Amino acid sequence: MENNQNDHQEVEYLPNSNKEMSRRQFLTYTLGGATAYMAAGAILPMVRFAVDPILQKKTEGEYVKVAEVSKITDEPQEFAFELKQQDGWYASTANLIAWIRKDESGNIYALSPICKHLGCTVGWNTNKTHPDEYFCPCHGAHYTKLGQTLAVSPKPRYL
Repeated sequence: MENNQNDHQEVEYLPNSNKEMSRRQFLTYTLGGATAYMAAGAILPMVRFAVDPILQKKTEGEYVKVAEVSKITDEPQEFAFELKQQDGWYASTANLIAWIRKDESGNIYALSPICKHLGCTVGWNTNKTHPDEYFCPCHGAHYTKLGQTLAVSPKPRYL
């Protein structure tokens, strides 16, 4: 019997030289691209949220008319006013209050009635033990006409 060389011929495996992509490379690129696309979809809104305030143009604050100068005296008076606000895309109007007075040389002082400690509303000359002072009814702090602290809230007692 003759040994036929064509029957048992070994075939060498050579990679395609015409730059075809293998199935493994195709799946790697496809899954990597899909993962990068989904990650970018999650990360880009966060980056936009963090960077957007930096990109906004800075504008100077606007003065808000609170009271006529002729109505302001040397005694602190409570004046209510409105302030237009822009919070992101939401425009609103805030109703605020200020204590306003003039000093002897005509300088005008405006103070917020919100206590820095608890956020309570501070009143002028509302406490008989502290006349001619701003007084916070929540914790007993009181302030001068200029808003300087005379007494702060007492420390809490621990048992």
